[in-house]
Formats: sequence, structure tokens, C-alpha cells
Amino acid sequence: MIENKEHQLIEKLISVNRVTKVVKGGRIMGFAALTVVGDGDGGIGMGKGKSKEVPVAVQKAVKEASKSMVKVPLKNGTIHHTIRAKHGATTVFMQPAKEGTGIIAGGAMRALFDAIGIRNITCKVQGSTNPYNVVRATIKGLQAINTPSEIAAKRGKTVAEITGEE
Repeated sequence: MIENKEHQLIEKLISVNRVTKVVKGGRIMGFAALTVVGDGDGGIGMGKGKSKEVPVAVQKAVKEASKSMVKVPLKNGTIHHTIRAKHGATTVFMQPAKEGTGIIAGGAMRALFDAIGIRNITCKVQGSTNPYNVVRATIKGLQAINTPSEIAAKRGKTVAEITGEE
């Protein structure tokens, strides 16, 4: 985990792939890095970087991730409701969990949740477990979360009527 002091961003490296380009003279090796950057309070971004050296690829990926950040509504370190999202052949299922449960998720999702600031959640990945698609599907699902105030406004009711609290 690398913390950037000026913006307080949490950077997580998810995967590094070695890629090869075959040319007339032989093979040219390169590296592709996938990172997520979060602010620990609902902000998350994903970035990819390619270069001849790993550190440069990671640096490019972090820069792209910090540019593409989106805000996600959280509720006390978890999500508001159950959500299912799909990207390509990957389907992710996310469910809120009570305090003390922890992050029950696989590699790419776990790193993403650490960066975004989610402490309690239960997840399952179905289909392809390609890290690129898992991260994209997870971010797509998190962006689709509705807060109780948004649902109440849509239905023309109060938040108390929606949540069943008196």
C-alpha cells in the first residue's frame, strides 16, 4: 500500500502482466499494470499502464486511476443494498455485511474495497475471474448503488417511510 501525502490517496497494485511483441529481430518485452486508487471515503478509480519497465507501468496506471475517480455512497463502512453487476463474462455479487464481518472477497475485489474504504462486505465473482473485468464490474456495480434518500425522492416519500424507521 502506497499513500500519497498531498491527496491522501490509497494506491493498490492489482496485477502486472508481461506482454511480448514479436518483431523481425525477435521479441520485445513489456509490462502492463492494473491499479486502483481510492481516497478511503467512497472515491475509487481504475487505471492501466504499459511500459518497458514495471515501475513506469505502475506509475502510468496510478496516474490514469487518479484521473478517472468516481464517488460511491457508503453506509458505515459497507454498501446500502445487495447488488449484482456484469462486465463481459464476469458477474459480481455484492452484499452488505454487519460490523465485524470484514471483507469476504477475492484478490482484485479485496484490493478495491481496501482502497475505497469498505470494511464489511460479502462478495462472489461468477464467470471469468480476469482482474480487469472483475474491477470494471465491481466499479460498475458500486456506481449503481442507490441511497435511501434517492429512493425516497423518486417515490415521493420520506426516508423514514422507506427504511421503516419511526
